[in-house]
Amino acid sequence: MGKDNSQNNYGPAKPTKETRPAFPQRAVITGGMPYGNKPLHLGHVGGLFVQADVFARFMRDRIGYDNVIFVSGTDCYGSPIVEYYRKGKEAGTIEGSIEDFVLSSHKKQKEALKAFMVSPNLYGTSAFGRSGEIHKELGERILKALHKNGHLKKFSFPQFYDSQLGVYLNGRQVVGKCPVPGCRSEKGYADECDLGHPYEPKDLINPKSSLTGETPEMREVSNWYIDLPAFRKELTAWADSLGDIPGYRRNVISTVKEFLEPPVLYVMQDFEEELNRVDLTIPHERREDKKSIILEFNTLEEREKGAEILNKADIRFRAGKTLTPFRMTGNVEWSLPAPDLEDLKDLTFWVWPESLWTPISFTSTYLETQGRDREEWKEWWSSPDAQVYQFIGEDNIYFYSLAEMAIFMGFEGESPDPRPKEGHLQLPRLVANCHLLQGAKKISSSGEEKPIMALELLDHYTPEQLRAHFFSLGLAMRPISFRPKPFNPEAQPKDADPVLKEGNLLSNVMNRICRSCFYTAQKYFEGKLPYGDIDQTVKDEADQAVMEWEIAMHRQEFHRAMSVLDKYIRSVSKYWAANVKNEMEAEEIEPILVNVFHMVRTAVLLLHPIAPEGTEMVRDYLKADARFFDWEFCFEPVYSFLENPRDHELLFLEPRVDFFPKHPSQF
Repeated sequence: MGKDNSQNNYGPAKPTKETRPAFPQRAVITGGMPYGNKPLHLGHVGGLFVQADVFARFMRDRIGYDNVIFVSGTDCYGSPIVEYYRKGKEAGTIEGSIEDFVLSSHKKQKEALKAFMVSPNLYGTSAFGRSGEIHKELGERILKALHKNGHLKKFSFPQFYDSQLGVYLNGRQVVGKCPVPGCRSEKGYADECDLGHPYEPKDLINPKSSLTGETPEMREVSNWYIDLPAFRKELTAWADSLGDIPGYRRNVISTVKEFLEPPVLYVMQDFEEELNRVDLTIPHERREDKKSIILEFNTLEEREKGAEILNKADIRFRAGKTLTPFRMTGNVEWSLPAPDLEDLKDLTFWVWPESLWTPISFTSTYLETQGRDREEWKEWWSSPDAQVYQFIGEDNIYFYSLAEMAIFMGFEGESPDPRPKEGHLQLPRLVANCHLLQGAKKISSSGEEKPIMALELLDHYTPEQLRAHFFSLGLAMRPISFRPKPFNPEAQPKDADPVLKEGNLLSNVMNRICRSCFYTAQKYFEGKLPYGDIDQTVKDEADQAVMEWEIAMHRQEFHRAMSVLDKYIRSVSKYWAANVKNEMEAEEIEPILVNVFHMVRTAVLLLHPIAPEGTEMVRDYLKADARFFDWEFCFEPVYSFLENPRDHELLFLEPRVDFFPKHPSQF
């Protein structure tokens, strides 16, 4: 990435053409991995996919279509899918095999994305077809490399076992209370809660088997783990470098640094006397805050020994966040097969690690579908000239940051490198969105209030209206409540619909400006584009909007980009209202129309990633060539894209034709 000379909030200095940010030569954009047990809901589309797609479309315009690969797909494996399928079969709501069930969900997900104009180059599956085959091969390659490079450890940890049924329990077949300090999760599963906090199964509070309702036993099971604590130095160096990257999401940096803290135990102040009587021979440092006595240890192993001593003394404590070994394998039957290593055979991958490299599998698959060498994925993932942008929800920061970065570094050799060399897997940029709330609550398919399904929204809004609204939300900074009027039982008829603030910017303001330009050209100039010099003030304002938009997109500050666009479109509307009167001569309106067509060209360029259909329609009616949306020509007037600009006939616009129509329900 090039150096970004822009300042936050674009001030006090305004961006100039000399301080424009540099972009990578190639980019991979990834868009999360929805589980294969459900169609897409509001959170999937509004909280992640729209932002990823708008950014991918912008990057195609900015660095070239062939230099961008946008991949995502269905996460086919994992215990949540197995459990959902089991319950559905028992209830009679699901027929066929688990393969049939997952493929059906995948098809529904693709249909929803298409309806919202989300445009991945590949929306694959981790289990089926060519993408599944390549994914399996890459998984074997990664685990063997981690083993060869000395980054795997064999651990025997307790796993939940339902003695009534005589089966080991998978992640979602155990439910209890999350043991992570401060966690507000309502459900803790075997080794992570529904907010994405990982922990050791033995730490889960009050576990119950979801199969029988009984308290499960703990039985030792051996698996492969990547030794995350051994990567502390490298992960710390990587985390420290994130603050130097313009616009890097603060929630990623803060979450990462929480887990880089040394191993500690927190003892309640009420147990101070008991603690003073304990012979805690393990090396540690002791300090206090208002609520707890904090015991800091040098290693995770020493903390575990300290915890054993406190347990024997009946002293209550809780463990702090720190790096722990990250499980790579398991014994879930419906999962990606893992290669046999040493004496551990017939294992499968745990769903989380294999989902982390799925975007590489999908990149490789896409390249192969284009008739290219599938090993070409390395040019996209292993070159400093390329950049991978991973769009994720904030629940998954731990996995995509600490676990993924360690796996990528460990894959390349015995000595991890937080600044990978050419040819080694580069460390992706994480674009983590905060929660999109449904009303005041986090969206959850397993919660009491069922989420609004993605396709339900299209009964009330056009895709481009929703894309503009979702893109405007400041999910980079905080959770945002989504309260669409048609789904709000408390809304009154006179209340404004918050979704239509941005929706009407397109369907009212921008639509009116574009229509007015074409109808005026038809009225005064026989449908030809007026030719003339653009006022310098108009040109300067357009150039400034382009540069501010570009900086906001470079920093993935999408709410700020939408603010730039909103301000500019409304400025164009004001210019039209101030200068165009009902009865004017052609020579009076000609210079005004020259200016406004340039303004429309600029607004359409910025709007293109958000509203692709409407903006492409404007280009069609302008009869402009394909370079119109190419950012190599972002400051050029519309005349630059016409064969004969001095005598250019526009496509005739029939009465009452909309470039950015409203939804029928809004009339």
